[in-house]
Amino acid sequence: MAPRQRRARSGRRAVVAVAVAASAALAAGPGYAAGPPLPTTRTPPVPAPFGAFLDSGPRGVARIAELSRWLGGTELKVAHTYLPGGQWRDIEGPPGFLDVWAHWRRQKADRTLVLNVPMQERNEEDVPDDEVRRLLRQAAAGAFDHHFRNLAERLVRLRVPDTVIVLGWEMNGITYTHRCGPDPQAWKTYWNRIVAAMRAVPGQRFRFDFTPSRGRDAVPWTECYPGDDTVDIIGMDAYDQPSGMSFDEQVREPYGLRHHVDFAHSHGKPLSFPEWGLFRNGDNAAYMRRMLAWIDAHRPLYQTLTDYCPHGVWQCAANPRSSRVYRAALYGRTAQPAPTPAPRPPAGCPPPDPGDWIGSWLGGKPCVRWDRRSRSR
Repeated sequence: MAPRQRRARSGRRAVVAVAVAASAALAAGPGYAAGPPLPTTRTPPVPAPFGAFLDSGPRGVARIAELSRWLGGTELKVAHTYLPGGQWRDIEGPPGFLDVWAHWRRQKADRTLVLNVPMQERNEEDVPDDEVRRLLRQAAAGAFDHHFRNLAERLVRLRVPDTVIVLGWEMNGITYTHRCGPDPQAWKTYWNRIVAAMRAVPGQRFRFDFTPSRGRDAVPWTECYPGDDTVDIIGMDAYDQPSGMSFDEQVREPYGLRHHVDFAHSHGKPLSFPEWGLFRNGDNAAYMRRMLAWIDAHRPLYQTLTDYCPHGVWQCAANPRSSRVYRAALYGRTAQPAPTPAPRPPAGCPPPDPGDWIGSWLGGKPCVRWDRRSRSR
């Protein structure tokens, strides 16, 4: 699910249009989930480093502090954003786009910046398998290495050389041009070339996160694993889908949550959950409770909830029961007194900031929420 503008699709991967039902609810009032401060009788243990995807551009950074206040002062240690995959110059880091994220990261030593990086331009343009296969073979021969070297140099110049790079995420599906299925061997060679190119930049300390989507999808994600030498973290994007699937089934399914844990353990790698949240089963408080417990039990290196409709719990008013579960679980996990709740933004879409790159990229509609996948089994 990621934060970029998407077009409607048909078939197994049909894009979900903007959440109409949620929009109706939001039209009557503020867009963020509200609620009174939750009382705390003790200081709970600090959770594993966590954050939420809140917007790709500067608003995403500003909302980190607002979400922290809504959580009773619990500090978000992780910021998560995505490079667009339209053209190679975007994948190298559009001018000014990364600066605000780098500034947030540099303010405290214990913060983490997570950056999703596409492996191909035209990354969401329904490029056919034959063309993807041709591109992968070009890539495996080194045709695109310089773009990733340029990105690495930009991140080092911005003094965020320890950024977590979620490279070619959800490669086991059919949505992205950077998918693995048309030629897994060439894909793995390409991944290794990208990592080598970025690690060759002086001063870098990047960590590379291999993150498939949960389940088998178009190809078993284990067939795409490029090797322990170039993977630092084994992630999983895990949403509450398909319709009717229980959390226990999400754990047990082939290439599901249990397989993720076991695979990472067998390779000596930490876990992550770069994207997770609600989806096909609606406002599912049981899923939210079970997923939070799963995360606490397995202590990932980091986890970031996707917080827009239909997945989210703070910026999406369509999921009040799940919102209460999430807020209660993370509320007040700090020794500091709980501040007052964050102010609510005005209803509807705010006008784009003149300097907000993501606003112009989304055609001046930065709060429109798109989704891209519909998985049936």
